[in-house]
Amino acid sequence: MAGHSQWANIKHRKALVDSRRSKLWSKLSKAIIVAAKLGGGDPNSNVRLRTAILDAKAVSLPKDNIERAIKKGTGELDGGDVEEILYEGYGPGGVAVLVDIMTDNRNRTAPEVRKIFDSHGGNLGSTNCVAYLFERKGLIAIKQSDTNLDQVMELALENGAEDVTESGELIEIVCPTDTYSTLVEVFETQGIAMESKQVTRIPNLTVEVDSDTAVSLMKLLEKLEDHDDVQSVATNVNFTAEQLASMG
Repeated sequence: MAGHSQWANIKHRKALVDSRRSKLWSKLSKAIIVAAKLGGGDPNSNVRLRTAILDAKAVSLPKDNIERAIKKGTGELDGGDVEEILYEGYGPGGVAVLVDIMTDNRNRTAPEVRKIFDSHGGNLGSTNCVAYLFERKGLIAIKQSDTNLDQVMELALENGAEDVTESGELIEIVCPTDTYSTLVEVFETQGIAMESKQVTRIPNLTVEVDSDTAVSLMKLLEKLEDHDDVQSVATNVNFTAEQLASMG
């Protein structure tokens, strides 16, 4: 992660989706449904469900919505026919793009996602054409001005973090997915505010692209993330600070 801010590369696009609360709530509800469907409705024994609930609470998804989503996942209510799919492809310049999908109709979603790729200078690829370049990890970002680096590092490493990095104004913590919810709870208990917290796909190696390619790629990523069935999008591009600034 040296010299590369994971959060800076995500933040620019994240604001677009977060500003549309109803769409975001729908995506988070799907994540809860799938987690409950795969591992049961008890967050104490289902780490993935506990993580999905934490993410939902972070954006004020109502308790009733959370409970309904859990019941849909466990089959107590109708509406739990949601499946998880990973699409892999290439963006402008041949860069790697991963798209996490949760949908109740893959026959509808697949052509829509393919069209987005095709319309923005990319194309869908075959299974494992780029997935091997990424690892699924928890990523937490904390403002350095809001806390003490030594305290954060100690808490993080004691509770399963793999990497703690200073990146500009932020402290970035990377952890395995099975310790993510524990780390979030530890920071919350200690009153440490988190700028961001999410489970995402982190590239093992990053590449840089020219400014024109960066603009085209950002448009593709934003269009994908705006799709109702897309949970998250990852790329192995390291956008420079200048590129991010020029794109607003």
